[in-house]
Amino acid sequence: MTFDWDAVVLGAGAAGLMAATRAAERGRRVLLLEKGKKAGVKILMSGGTRCNITHDCDARGIVAAFGPNGKFLHSALAQLGPRETVAFFEAEGVATKVEETGKVFPVSDRAVDVLDALLRRLARSGATLALNEPAREVLPHPDGGFWVVTPSRTVTAEKVLVTTGGRSYPGCGTTGDGYAFATRFGHTVHPQRPALVPLTVQPAWVGDLRGVTLPDVNLKVVGPEGKPLDARRGSLLFAHFGLTGPAPLDVSRAVSGYPAPATLGLELDLLPGEPEPALDEWVRTETAANGRQLLAGVMSAKVTRRVADQVLALSGLPAGRTAAALAKADRQKLVAGVKRLRLPVRGTLGFEKAEVTAGGVSLDEVDSRTMRSKRQAGLYFAGEVLDLDGWIGGYNFQAAWSTGWLAGREL
Repeated sequence: MTFDWDAVVLGAGAAGLMAATRAAERGRRVLLLEKGKKAGVKILMSGGTRCNITHDCDARGIVAAFGPNGKFLHSALAQLGPRETVAFFEAEGVATKVEETGKVFPVSDRAVDVLDALLRRLARSGATLALNEPAREVLPHPDGGFWVVTPSRTVTAEKVLVTTGGRSYPGCGTTGDGYAFATRFGHTVHPQRPALVPLTVQPAWVGDLRGVTLPDVNLKVVGPEGKPLDARRGSLLFAHFGLTGPAPLDVSRAVSGYPAPATLGLELDLLPGEPEPALDEWVRTETAANGRQLLAGVMSAKVTRRVADQVLALSGLPAGRTAAALAKADRQKLVAGVKRLRLPVRGTLGFEKAEVTAGGVSLDEVDSRTMRSKRQAGLYFAGEVLDLDGWIGGYNFQAAWSTGWLAGREL
C-alpha cells in the first residue's frame, strides 16, 4: 500500500519541529500537524520570551539534570548534544551567548529569532506544516501504518510521532492530548504533575518580602517526619504568593508529587557557603564589637536588611534591639533563623504556571535508541510527552531538541 505520508508528526513544538525537519531532510514525506494557529508558541514564551536554548555543559550534565530518568537520554544526546544544538542555531543565523548561570540564550534575547530559525529550516526541508489542525484520533491501519483523523480530513501514514507536549502552560495548547494516543496503543502513562512551578507558602510575612531576590540560597523540601525530599542551591525571589526563581522551581516537583503538600515544610539556608559554627562565631564577635548598632543592622552585612528584620522577628527578637549583650540562646536562634529558616508549604501554582510536566509516557516502553514504541510498530514519542523533566536552565529544551532529532532519523 502507498500511504499519503511517510510520517505524520503530531505537535509543532520544540521536539516536533526538530523531528519533522530531520525526517524531511532525509527525503521522507512529512506532515507536521499543529492544533494551534502558530507553531512553537511555548518556545516564544520560554525564558521570559528570551528562550533558554540549552545549558553550557556536556551530555553528562544534561543527563544529571533529569535524575534517575536521565539515562534515557544518552542515545539522543549522542545524536544532538548541547554543542551540536548551539551549532544548529548558529548555522541558522542565531548567534548565542552563555550567561553566568550556564544558560545559553540568543544574543538578541529574542525567542522569536529561535522559532524563526526553526521554521526556516523546516520550510527548506520540504516538510508540510498544517496549522489549526489537531489530530483527533490515531488508529492502526490494517495494512500497517496508521490513520490519522483531524477535524478536516483523514490521512494515512507509515509512521506517527507524538510530540504533543505535556500539560504545562495549557494556554499554549499543551493539554495532554498525546497521553490518550499513547494509552490507545497500550502504553503506560504515569500521572502528571506540575514541575518547574512557583511554590505557594503559608506564612503571611513571605508576602511582605515580595520583590526581594536572594542570589544564593539552599532550599530543601522536608517531609512531615523530617526526611529531606529534595534540595537545590540557587537564587530565589519572594512573591506575594510565596517563592519563585530557580531554587524553588527546581524543587517544586517534590511538592507537587507529594500526596499532601500542606504537610511539607521548606528549610531555607540563606548563607549556604558559610558553615553554621562560623556564622555563630561571626555573630558573637560582631555583636560584641558593635554593641551600639541595631542588631538588624549588624545582620544586614550577611543578609539583606528586609530579610534580617524578618529573621529577627521570627527569632523573637524586637526590631529595635541593639547588638549589645546578645545572649547565647538568642544568638543561636538568630543563627538558626539564617541557616535553617522554616516555611510551611501550601502547594504550587499548578499547571497554569508550570514550565514543564512531570510524569507522562513510561520510558520503559519506549526504545531510547530510536524513540520507537515497544508496544506498537511505527509509533514514536519525543519531547515532554515522555516521563522526563529536568532542572531549570535549558535542560528540558535540550531533551526536546535531542529526542526530536533522534526520532527524525528514524521516521
